[in-house]
Amino acid sequence: MSVTLLMLPPQIPATRDWAGRLRAALPELNVIVAETDDEALAAIGGADAAVGTLTPALLAAAPRLRWLHSPLAAPPSGYFFPELVDHSVTVTNVRGIFNDHIGAHILSFVLAFSRALHRFIPQQQRSEWRQPPRYEGTVYLPEATALIVGVGGIGAETARLLKAFGVHVIGTDAQRTALPEGMDELHKPEALDSLLPRADFVIATVPHTPETEGMFHRERFQRMKRGAFFINIGRGMTTRLDDLLAALQAGEVGGAGLDVFEQEPLPATHPLWTQPGVFITPHVAMWGPYYNERRYAILEDNCRRFIAGLPLANRVDKALWY
Repeated sequence: MSVTLLMLPPQIPATRDWAGRLRAALPELNVIVAETDDEALAAIGGADAAVGTLTPALLAAAPRLRWLHSPLAAPPSGYFFPELVDHSVTVTNVRGIFNDHIGAHILSFVLAFSRALHRFIPQQQRSEWRQPPRYEGTVYLPEATALIVGVGGIGAETARLLKAFGVHVIGTDAQRTALPEGMDELHKPEALDSLLPRADFVIATVPHTPETEGMFHRERFQRMKRGAFFINIGRGMTTRLDDLLAALQAGEVGGAGLDVFEQEPLPATHPLWTQPGVFITPHVAMWGPYYNERRYAILEDNCRRFIAGLPLANRVDKALWY
């Protein structure tokens, strides 16, 4: 029996390529590519599965839909709406495919801060040769503590990398119970406030959920060890940027490495662009070789599973958004 998979708009070169590859690999799979919202609405009624972002109107018109796949590891706010959460449809995503890329991105921030590059790079731009007092501004990593907030695949890979530099690694996570390689302590999220004063680096990798939205605010920054560094590569909505800016300006936080933001793109007039001690990258931590190939591999594998009636990989708890 034929199974129909609907590729929801907007389409990009990658998703059009995936459609062709799926048709070639799985002849029993009827792949429909919807270029517009009207095309999606016309086709959703016959779809058994869909890839992309589903709206309430599309879900209401989809009596056969049993599987929805997100080509992202953590879809943005609004992806999960009440009707979708309550629906029987299974949702999957692509988490785990760029743990190595994001782990390396986090480590680049840690190493840069530990060697005071946040001070020396601006000096270079001013052609200024100025040495600080001996050892000032450096962090000796074998005596440092990193707190990873959210120990999923990315957090676990980051712990492994940090341990190679001798860092004492602690973490919080709502679901993980076993210590991953490189992590010295693992706590429940409720312990966060008591752990913040211990950390030289606070690394946020948590997804955006109703519980994590705005979790890093002024009071939490004030709980951090004075002069510690804050790194966020999880989701922008977990961090109140105005509160972070205030903490940086007050010297409560020593620096910040940011790849994600409450508003993206970060407005050109935002003071964080010129705030001393801040590294900004434009939501690229996940980029690296094989990014789209890895995303496609999960999609094809789950298509095979779906056709065969097998459990799908990378299932999402819709109520938790991840």
